[in-house]
Amino acid sequence: MSDEIFFAEDTDDEIEWQGKWKVLIVDDEPEVHAVTKLALGDFVFQEKDLEFISAFDGEQAKRMFLEHDDIAVVLLDVVMETDDAGLKVAEFIRNEVNNHFTRIILRTGQPGQAPERDVIINYDINDYKSKTELTAQKLFTVVISALRSYRDIIVIEENRQGLEKIISASADLFSIHSLESFIEGIVQQLASLLGGTKDTAYLTSAVVGPKPIEQYNCSELYVFTGRGEYQNTEGNRLEEVISGRELLSCQQAYANKTMICEDDYLVVYCDSKTKKGSLLYMSGLPRKLTETDKHLIKIFSQNVQIAFDNVLLNKDIEDTQREIIERLAESLEENFGSVNHTKRMIKICEILGRAANLSKEDLKTLCLAVPLHDIGKIRISDHIMLKSGSLDKEEMLQVRNHAEIGYNLLKDSNRPLIKAAALIARDHHEYWNGKGYPRGKSGEGIHIFCRITSLADAFDAMRTKRSYKEAWPLEKVMEVIVAEKGQQFDPKMVELLQQNIEEIESIMQSLTSES
Repeated sequence: MSDEIFFAEDTDDEIEWQGKWKVLIVDDEPEVHAVTKLALGDFVFQEKDLEFISAFDGEQAKRMFLEHDDIAVVLLDVVMETDDAGLKVAEFIRNEVNNHFTRIILRTGQPGQAPERDVIINYDINDYKSKTELTAQKLFTVVISALRSYRDIIVIEENRQGLEKIISASADLFSIHSLESFIEGIVQQLASLLGGTKDTAYLTSAVVGPKPIEQYNCSELYVFTGRGEYQNTEGNRLEEVISGRELLSCQQAYANKTMICEDDYLVVYCDSKTKKGSLLYMSGLPRKLTETDKHLIKIFSQNVQIAFDNVLLNKDIEDTQREIIERLAESLEENFGSVNHTKRMIKICEILGRAANLSKEDLKTLCLAVPLHDIGKIRISDHIMLKSGSLDKEEMLQVRNHAEIGYNLLKDSNRPLIKAAALIARDHHEYWNGKGYPRGKSGEGIHIFCRITSLADAFDAMRTKRSYKEAWPLEKVMEVIVAEKGQQFDPKMVELLQQNIEEIESIMQSLTSES
């Protein structure tokens, strides 16, 4: 290890902290308060002076800790209303308030009353001084040391919180929500290492208005996540949230793929190996950045963009999977004359699933799987499927067999999505009262995916034109569905359909085409 690291100079004067250091004086003698304030009157540490708070007994001191959660140092008398009043306050701070940040300096005029060795061993305090030895200079030294410790502990805690966000996001890093947590966590850590920043924005071309991470090849930059001034600007264009010389710096950093650091803000380009890069913008910098700071920022920009690229890759895989399934379902639609049936089914199932409080993951699985609900019809002859008149008994049996056919086509997969699709294909014609097919399941014995699909499928079939019928008016459709509440359909699903009928009808109007 080099001497440069071993004997690095103290860099306290490089870091600026805002506000004041709160110092609580706890003593039953008013003269001690006055002398302490006089001795530390011109005290300044890292360009912050002291804010004194006074308490004259143990109970008042406890109240101060309930009212202030940012006391940096407490100068605590041991003997006040009782011989151990100060020790009880120390216990209260650590064990009841659960404050392990404040530096506790015990002061006593009667050292024999509370022996230093016993106190240090049995209580979580940071220093123990006799009042007679605390000259003005020694008091200054003790407070400086305590404030340095408090400062470092607070920085460590901020880093811990940032790391906690990253760890909590890592279990599901490739979802959009956890990516936001991941970036926010790293930004928080970075801001802490830099001494705190007021405003931060992470901007990328992969976020576009109502379709996040959809059109990531566009040339404009949008806010993906922000803090401070930019906290509620997600989805806004760069030019809408940043202006003046800061905007010019952003444009220059993006064009030249570089970092631009000014006195009060910085912009850093986050390079991407597969997509267009992104920008990290931070304003309200508390101090001039060192070379170490800039190195940390570069590491941040590289690793965040890698995570972002991974999300985009995962999204691309999911979109490809969804598109293949939907295109397969749409090819069946073209054969059987039910245009846009798949798109309507996805939207209606999404509305009903959300209203039924399905988890985010279950709702996603349902919407991906439901296009395959009629996959078994691929084995039913076009003569039957496109027949304009009524089906005879034999033809009806063949059509009903599509449920088992679809299940058999999909059942052997180990993929959760395909398993869900197999279940929906088989059971979406089961009835709540047990009189459906193919297996006569009933009530909640029918998976909720299938109960939702059953109602959505029936609603769409009645509301749209088919080769064998005209579209029914909404009033007639709802009359039939309400009559089948608790018979063919899950009563709760029927209620949810009624509650959301305006949104569903809007989808029907926008996606209904003449076949």
